[in-house]
Amino acid sequence: LLAAAWMMGAVAAFTLMAVAGRAVSLELDTFEILGYRSAIGIVVIGAIIAWNRNWQAARLDHPGLHLGRNLIHFTAQNLWFYAIFTIPLAQVFALEFTAPIWVLILSPFFLGENLTRTRVIAAICGFVGTLLGAQPGSVPITPGLIAAAACAFGFGLTYIMTKKLTGVTGTTTILWWMVVMQTAFGFIAAGVDGDIALPTAQSLPWVGILGVTGLAAHFCIARALRVAPATVVMPFDFLRLPVIAVVGLFLYDEPLGLLVILGGALILGGNYVNLRAEAKTRAT
Repeated sequence: LLAAAWMMGAVAAFTLMAVAGRAVSLELDTFEILGYRSAIGIVVIGAIIAWNRNWQAARLDHPGLHLGRNLIHFTAQNLWFYAIFTIPLAQVFALEFTAPIWVLILSPFFLGENLTRTRVIAAICGFVGTLLGAQPGSVPITPGLIAAAACAFGFGLTYIMTKKLTGVTGTTTILWWMVVMQTAFGFIAAGVDGDIALPTAQSLPWVGILGVTGLAAHFCIARALRVAPATVVMPFDFLRLPVIAVVGLFLYDEPLGLLVILGGALILGGNYVNLRAEAKTRAT
């Protein structure tokens, strides 16, 4: 239940991040967005480290894991932002939700976690729920759809590497090196063409929201993965679909149909079954 609560925080943060990303998409490219967002993260995480005098959190232990995680995550985030600029939000989230399926497939090999029947059923229910809600095959294949599908695989690998890092280092350390490395990645990539745009007064508050929500989402995920297996935590991410579908309806007039409601119900049902089974297993 504690892991579920952390994942609800991640759902809220990711949803607000998508809205903020659309708000600045006409002024900044994806590299610039990620560069500024991560730079804000350096200020926030640096202040937390200084306030707590937790200087050990800034040590770079396990550099290979940090570098690999952040390269994969940076690439997946660029694909995600490109997708939310070009196709409906529910469409993006539906394809992105194949990430927990990749976690289920890869966890036994990289994390040694058991792939139980209940966990598989929960993940399948969530995936079918996303298909009911957004029907990604109902529209022509576009670069935005390809980007959304590709980012899902990248996020799946990111979750796996985050889980490995939570076993050897603290959450603050993971976040610190995420923002430091991805600030460098973002501005290097943005500056290749010799032109890095500055946020305007109108877009600056949205850039700030991107920075805060990005940190909040990853903090919540890292905390959830610390207290529960990845195969239990990640199916909760499916709840983003019904949430973003409602947001898309009210903010962008993207249609909300019966299938989205049915898909959301299936997602909730699968997660409930998974939670009940996990609670019984731990009780015994």
